[in-house]
Amino acid sequence: MSKALGLIEALGLTTAVAALDAASKAAEVTLVGFEKIIGVGKAVGVNIQLAGEVAAVRAAVDAGVEAGNRVGTVFASHVIPRPHDEVDALIQKFEKNLHKGEEKQKAEKKAAKKAAKSTEEKKETKK
Repeated sequence: MSKALGLIEALGLTTAVAALDAASKAAEVTLVGFEKIIGVGKAVGVNIQLAGEVAAVRAAVDAGVEAGNRVGTVFASHVIPRPHDEVDALIQKFEKNLHKGEEKQKAEKKAAKKAAKSTEEKKETKK
């Protein structure tokens, strides 16, 4: 792989979102995954995984760490330039997990809409 993998581990979702926002604006990178991690600093951490060209990922991670530390605490960050093929397989797993999460959110939204519609229909029939 000629790309790089960037990792930012932040305390809390707000810090992670701020870091991701800054990282995404700083350079041309792609979010390939994220994970909630219980136990980081005796709290819940969020690990963000970014991919892109080496220089872009370095710039994005640096910007993300700086922005995250303004909002909360960033525990760790690292850039792996041109990772081994085995790490590339891990990146593909991250991407699959990210897409599964998106599909789950869509299904949950659809179920919520269906439940709301059902509730509305019940209210209409009572009138």
